[in-house]
Amino acid sequence: MKLHFSITAAEELRERRGGRYVLYSVCLEGFLLGKARYSQLRRWDAQLRQLFGSAVPAFPPKFYLAMTKSMADERQSQLEQYLQNVTLDSNITSSDVFIGFFRKLQQDTFKIQTQRAFLDVYLADGSNIRLDIQTSDTAEKILEVTSCKMGLSRELIKYFSLFFFQDHDDGVLSVVKKVADFELPYVSLQSMKELHCKLGIRKWYMDPSLDMLLMDCRASLDLLYMQAIQEVERNWVKPTERQMRELKFLQKNANKAKFLELIREMQFYGYVRLDPCICDYPEEGCSADIYVGNNEINCCVKLATNQTEEVSFKINRLRSWQVTFLGATKDGEDDTLELRFEYNDSGTWQWIILYTKQAFLLSSCLKKMISEQMMKAAKEGQETEIKMPESTKSSKKSSIQQKQVVHSGFISRKRFLVRPNEDNCVFEKIREEDL
Repeated sequence: MKLHFSITAAEELRERRGGRYVLYSVCLEGFLLGKARYSQLRRWDAQLRQLFGSAVPAFPPKFYLAMTKSMADERQSQLEQYLQNVTLDSNITSSDVFIGFFRKLQQDTFKIQTQRAFLDVYLADGSNIRLDIQTSDTAEKILEVTSCKMGLSRELIKYFSLFFFQDHDDGVLSVVKKVADFELPYVSLQSMKELHCKLGIRKWYMDPSLDMLLMDCRASLDLLYMQAIQEVERNWVKPTERQMRELKFLQKNANKAKFLELIREMQFYGYVRLDPCICDYPEEGCSADIYVGNNEINCCVKLATNQTEEVSFKINRLRSWQVTFLGATKDGEDDTLELRFEYNDSGTWQWIILYTKQAFLLSSCLKKMISEQMMKAAKEGQETEIKMPESTKSSKKSSIQQKQVVHSGFISRKRFLVRPNEDNCVFEKIREEDL
């Protein structure tokens, strides 16, 4: 599935020798990953094409005439689509050419050289593991080192991931974003200093039943237990009074397996909780608490009458969604994002809109739920084919395909062209050789 790449700005700059060029701000899940010129991206595309040939999507063409404003806008849009489409192939995203390009891009943009450094990875109980790393280490490598230090078996690493999160003084925990495998966590933390983010390890699956695959490993059991306690303490789960008493008893006796067995019965266990946001369902301007997991988006909506209504949007009735960057707020401090999804409500398709700064995180959760559904359906299909007579295999296969969710995740946003100390009509002055 596509990664959430976007190009949010094109900045016109002048070289020392007098030529002009455009620097594109490449963002991943709404956060600046690095700045690149067209010529840099073009050389990178050529390297990818040597390795992967036609698997690499078409790259925006080179212009041999001076660029107009419309041509510049078109190129920005095409480059964004290229970055999204090139990530569809996991062979490409795991290649040294792909990883090496973004490693250099991040380091060059934020002027961080490769050197030894210490990096803290936080666990759900507030403790941390201090790692001796290189500033150029990717999230994939840091996750492997963290897992090794904890004693987590290699085959279980795929069930966990690194996240940036904010631990607020009032006890509220905000998950900011999942860290991409090729991202450099040390560099990203430096670029996000104003957000006071921490790097943490958390489980990365949306189906709570997958806990059962991790119960036999001490390290994975510890990680699940710590995160479950955190979810209780931060009021992410909704136990009854009786269940709460039982949880406290099991926690006091350090009965981790029984604790996890009990908490799996509780509402919102294993879900990702978003910060309070605004939605347009069932009426415009409603404040809502969003929980996403276990094949649903659950909205606890506060109506204009001050009544609270709980609405569950099931993933198998969702057809598509999109994230839109709406621009900065009036005070200029925060960017406004929306996620809208197309939902089948009683036979009628309608768009539901959520205005949340965690729109990209929500989109990642939706993609994760759908990929888990598809893997589960494929596994069930394989098991069924083994058991079923040959004459009925084809009909069973078509039935499974019909149940798969049709979806799309894409980004649409206003573009911003940054032209420091220049007038508004400059693109026609930039020639291709300057890029």
